[in-house]
Amino acid sequence: MGCGASVATETQEKRVETAMKAAVLIQRWYRRYMARLEMRRRYTWNIFQSIEYAGEQDQLQLSSFFSFMLDNFTQLSGNGPDLISQLLDPVVDPWLDRETCYNLIHVPESYIGPRLSFPLSVSDTNALLSAFKEQQTLHARYVLQLLYETKKLLKQMPNIVHLSTSYNGLPSAETQYVFNGDFVDRGKKSIEVVILLFAYLLLYPDYMHLNRGNHEDHIMNLRYGFTKEVMLKYKTHGCEILQLFQDVFSLLPLATVIDGKILIVHGGISDQTDLDFLSSIERHKVKTMRSTDSSLPSSSRSHSKNRRTPSLRKSPCFLRRKRRCGLSREESAASISSSSSSSSSSSSSLCSPRTPSLISPHPCLSSPSMPYTINVLQVPFLDSLSSIPPPSPSQHEQEWKQIVDILWSDPKTQDGCSPNTFRGGGCYFGPDVTQKLLLQHGLQLLIRSHECKQEGYELCHDGKVITIFSASNYYEEGSNRGAYVKLGRELVPRFYQYQVSRTTRKLTLTQRYRAAEGSALRALKEKLFAHRAELIAGFQQYDQNNTGCVSVSEWALVLEAVLRLDLPWRTLRPHLTRLARDGSVEYQSCFEDMGPGTPLPQVSPNLAETLFRYRTDIEIIFNIMDKDHSGLISIEEFRHTWRLFSAHLGVDIDDRAIDDLARSIDFNKDGSIDFTEFLEAFRVVHKLENKDQLPIGKMDGEK
Repeated sequence: MGCGASVATETQEKRVETAMKAAVLIQRWYRRYMARLEMRRRYTWNIFQSIEYAGEQDQLQLSSFFSFMLDNFTQLSGNGPDLISQLLDPVVDPWLDRETCYNLIHVPESYIGPRLSFPLSVSDTNALLSAFKEQQTLHARYVLQLLYETKKLLKQMPNIVHLSTSYNGLPSAETQYVFNGDFVDRGKKSIEVVILLFAYLLLYPDYMHLNRGNHEDHIMNLRYGFTKEVMLKYKTHGCEILQLFQDVFSLLPLATVIDGKILIVHGGISDQTDLDFLSSIERHKVKTMRSTDSSLPSSSRSHSKNRRTPSLRKSPCFLRRKRRCGLSREESAASISSSSSSSSSSSSSLCSPRTPSLISPHPCLSSPSMPYTINVLQVPFLDSLSSIPPPSPSQHEQEWKQIVDILWSDPKTQDGCSPNTFRGGGCYFGPDVTQKLLLQHGLQLLIRSHECKQEGYELCHDGKVITIFSASNYYEEGSNRGAYVKLGRELVPRFYQYQVSRTTRKLTLTQRYRAAEGSALRALKEKLFAHRAELIAGFQQYDQNNTGCVSVSEWALVLEAVLRLDLPWRTLRPHLTRLARDGSVEYQSCFEDMGPGTPLPQVSPNLAETLFRYRTDIEIIFNIMDKDHSGLISIEEFRHTWRLFSAHLGVDIDDRAIDDLARSIDFNKDGSIDFTEFLEAFRVVHKLENKDQLPIGKMDGEK
């Protein structure tokens, strides 16, 4: 009996030991699995964010091009009208300033949407909510009237709004909300979102507060979709609606202060941010994307223009400083939510520090207001650099810089303040900069938006800076949560997270990560394809024997030098390219699973790559040229635009090639170009049919 009991005990112990070993193996596998998922999540996030900020730098280059066109379009086009100047700085239509302008627009009996009456009532806002849920479009007559009433209200508001806390709920007389900018350019329903926000502002002007974001800007709206959305939904009165939106956006307050303790701005601050100075600015005269000198007398503008030397025209970075532009991107806030996103002296970068070598042979300068770090300016003169003392910033320039800093800046972990090289505008501000401003104004906390965060919010600078981002699924389904922050009487922030998606909830964790990863890698592959010639030239410098291969280190160096995206290229390598048997990289495989749309036969490779790379910019430029939004521009307009564009970029494209291109895309030979079809020919096509399929290979160790 004793022997039998011993055998049974020994068997039981072996079973327990086997079970424990199995549990340990499962635990190890699970930890490795989660570690791989976390690694994929991180590099996916890095790809999305790097490409997003690179797009903002592209926007800066486009703004510089607009300045170039404003100075040169008329003289290059002979006696033709200065179209760009008219469209970027349109003369306000007196019709829009008449209080009864919207009454002249007839609303047909067949219109089934909401019919608003002013002053607005709760039933009006409820009708708007219901109509938008039913995919109805508000009639242009009511859009214009709502914008007109909003403009009147905003004109009476200060630059910095001071308020006290309240309870949460729908906007009402008992509930105060601050929405922290970027109400538009966030999907296909921007008009509905901003109309609802303005409607609640009119209904509860003392309890509904809207800060301006960097996307409340005409040039930003051209690139990121709001302009196109308006013109698609309002084909008859779209131009008037856009113009009134532009006026309203320029009147939005710049900041909000709660109970004298919490400062809310869209982007951030710099070491030169002065809330008292910000309070005194005529905000509607300061445009962040195009800092024009329209406030100056015409004689002053002409004098400034005439005294520029011809050599200054050659480099867009050194055009008249008054015409240079600020920058771009992210978010709005609920309760306080957002819908999107070291040096001793800060800087609002006016030109991208990551400018590709094609664009300008000279480095772009930062803001002139850097007295502690730069005491001379270098300007191109007779193909060389000459140093001159920096001019003192004008009042207009100081105002512009203050606004750009609060709309564009991002926090950093290190002390100090330095140019925001990643975005190309605003600054990076450290904990010491935050502490100094809070102490100076008796504040306790800074709440900002402007950056997408995976959990919808993030704390930094010892909890004294909160980033809040309310747009969930910003980059891709399942890529991030949205959040808003609620402040009670005690001013303790409480965070509420959410994820708006019916699809995401049905996906497993792996499926969500894989979908986001696939989207990010496709965007990255497009970036590689658009810079194909530069990349191959870089690879060939290491591939002296034309083997088609370089080492992994050389491959990564070339990618970083050309794309400047600051990504973990070695980690991403299995997704982007193949290895040869000896472990070297077959660099042509970076481009083999992608191709052009329907390429035009007469386009040279040099011009084709330029078209691929600057496709978004070209679309924006053509949309500006297309005043009636017909989708057509004339051959002459096309030629003049491309000559300026190629000159601005320094791309060697002769006039004959441009003329040949113009003729080849005038498909029906009517003297006009359908640029929708034209741009369709210059898009990147992914040859992989399965959306979730990863290019080239899988992560090492993935089953």
